Amino acid sequence: MTKPIFRFAPSPNGRLHLGHAYSALLNADLARRFDGRLLLRIEDIDTTRCRPEFEEAIHEDLAWLGLQWEEPVRRQSEHFDDYRAAFRTLKGRGVVYACFCSRKDIAEAVACREAEAKTGAAQPWPRDPDGAPLYPGTCRTLSAGEIERRIAHGEPHAWRLDMQALQRLLPGSHGYRRFDYDGHEEDVVANPWRWGDAVIVRKDTPTSYHLSVVVDDALQGVTHVVRGQDLEPATDLHVLLQALLGLPVPLYHHHRLVLDPEGDKLAKSRQSPSLAELRTSGVTPQDIRQRLGF
Repeated sequence: MTKPIFRFAPSPNGRLHLGHAYSALLNADLARRFDGRLLLRIEDIDTTRCRPEFEEAIHEDLAWLGLQWEEPVRRQSEHFDDYRAAFRTLKGRGVVYACFCSRKDIAEAVACREAEAKTGAAQPWPRDPDGAPLYPGTCRTLSAGEIERRIAHGEPHAWRLDMQALQRLLPGSHGYRRFDYDGHEEDVVANPWRWGDAVIVRKDTPTSYHLSVVVDDALQGVTHVVRGQDLEPATDLHVLLQALLGLPVPLYHHHRLVLDPEGDKLAKSRQSPSLAELRTSGVTPQDIRQRLGF
């Protein structure tokens, strides 16, 4: 019988904090509980923000916590060809389109649509689960000739999923199975449409988080995805991509988030205390484990 495969997949764009420690320890704990394997994956597609010293620090912090993982470690920046191949499949199915809009263009278009929808008071434009305004479809109807001309002239562009085309191609409901610490499973109905025409290939790199993560999970044989509750809405989009690309759907578990004293999620961008800082202050790996409930 094939062993379950778990993975911890941080981005080397800053030092790990307690939230990362909880996710890594939970993945390791579940891998032991289910007699599975634990992989480490470095999600470094953002080559402008990811740095070698942060990647080295990830290994150092996880080893300090007492974790072990299988080698070799997959680094996303070494596998852009895999993501390009997946994108070609999506393009061949006619479910993506080039988008030349900047963030400013989108903000202005949304503001204009909201103003046009006034009926005594401005109507708020719908947002995706991350709070960003849904793309208004500005580039969806561009002709093939115009797209080719603008790309040939080197105009920066992303590629978006065409949700209108997808609803015709893959009608009906989509879903996945959720599992808990005791191995119980239940069906979850996904709603990928709430993301609107999501970016699937960014302007600055030949992939996106959504595309690369589903490709990696499939190529690495990941059977159990354990990640934070903040990524639960993204799973809806990932299930849709798995259906489009003919990839297996792992079991999912979205764990609680570690919060700061103000009740906010720990984040690198908010300068949450790093594991390295805690270590320097005298905190031990056992202290970390007890604090996080392990």
